[in-house]
Amino acid sequence: MYDVWKNVLAEIEQKVSPDNFSTWIKDTSLILIEDGVVKIGVRNSFYVKQLRSRYFDKFSSALKNNSVEFNDIEFIVQSDSKTKVKPHEVINSNEKVRERVKSLKSNKPLTGYENGLNEKYTLDNFIVGSNNDLAVSAAKSIIDSPGTRYNPFFLYGGPGLGKTHLVQAIGNELLKRNPNLKILYTPISHFYSDFVDSIQNGKGKEFHKKFQKLDVLIIDDFQFIVNKEKSQEEFFNIFNDLYQLNKQIIVTSDRLPSQIKTVDERLASRLTWAGAFDLQLPKFEDKCAILKAKAEMLGAEIEQEAIEYLAENVNTNIRDLEGEFSTLLLMSDVRGVTPLELIRNGAINVNKGSKMRSVSAKRVLDMVAKYYQMSVKDMCGKSRVSNIKTARQVAMFLLSKELSMSTPKIALEVGVKDHTTVMHGIKKIESDLKLNFTLRDQIEEIKEKIYG
Repeated sequence: MYDVWKNVLAEIEQKVSPDNFSTWIKDTSLILIEDGVVKIGVRNSFYVKQLRSRYFDKFSSALKNNSVEFNDIEFIVQSDSKTKVKPHEVINSNEKVRERVKSLKSNKPLTGYENGLNEKYTLDNFIVGSNNDLAVSAAKSIIDSPGTRYNPFFLYGGPGLGKTHLVQAIGNELLKRNPNLKILYTPISHFYSDFVDSIQNGKGKEFHKKFQKLDVLIIDDFQFIVNKEKSQEEFFNIFNDLYQLNKQIIVTSDRLPSQIKTVDERLASRLTWAGAFDLQLPKFEDKCAILKAKAEMLGAEIEQEAIEYLAENVNTNIRDLEGEFSTLLLMSDVRGVTPLELIRNGAINVNKGSKMRSVSAKRVLDMVAKYYQMSVKDMCGKSRVSNIKTARQVAMFLLSKELSMSTPKIALEVGVKDHTTVMHGIKKIESDLKLNFTLRDQIEEIKEKIYG
């Protein structure tokens, strides 16, 4: 079992930053598996709260991937427990795993653990804002009438924006309304590994039949299917079978199918038959709403000014926003002062998604021009040539988002007379970023060069 724990830690290490792994996770230990609860040893009570709020999902996913059966995870201060792992409990756990695998091959409803759904993901705790309202509206239509209007339902967007939450919420709500539905949520990486195992064991037909029995199939992180031709072909066939039977298909990805390299054109086309819905970065007001809802859910007291500070300074994704929120509350609890006092005293300094304090407008212009292989003079001139115009608009966008410059000041920097031209340029890039993932990659590369 200790080998399994090593595998669990190794898997989590691949999903978090080196600093976070070293600080929070590296020194955890497996204490006991008892009555369906995995008990993990940690340093102190501060770690208990931090791991529970920020890394519970990581531990849960890694444990499941290593065939450990459990209903909950409990983080315990190591000094509070001298209990060791009981080998017979591990054996019992693995026997139950094998029983669950057998049930998947039977006609039993895929309920509870077997369906892959996490009950904590609901529509009630999914905050709706201008960044996701269309996707949520479509999700509610699916819940009301699965397999009809939005089928397949393709959801895309960057990491940490709530894709997994929303699609699992659909599954949980459908099960609540009809417990007999056969629903399966699985990341595409699990689909791939299970498919490979079935082929190696001569059970390809059984694998296919398992999916044919489903009423709802939810595939997460579809982008990782790249360079897996046989898996794409199998998924294509499963897709067709389910679609012909009006079974609901739900797929998430970080980008559109047509923008994922090596994905078969037929499959890419089918996935967006009913359109594609994106989750965008939340705006300031959306972030405030998310934090207020989080505070209410936790029963935590936090000042409006502190909420606005986080909303203003975390510009990456919702996951990071909630992580910084949890850190602030924990520090407030440990130090016995209010969150706002911590911020005003400089005890916490959040600035995710922007490094403007160390960058000048000149450097932004230099790096953008260099990336697009032109001079700053040409980029900031009056040329309407397409590639020069794009570079100019990207420069406007970065000056606005990274340096928080006003549009009149940006106009002076890029050599345009009217600040409304700047506003148009910024909006153009914002609009293009929703669908143009090549542009997204280009801007990320430019930012790396700016801050490198």
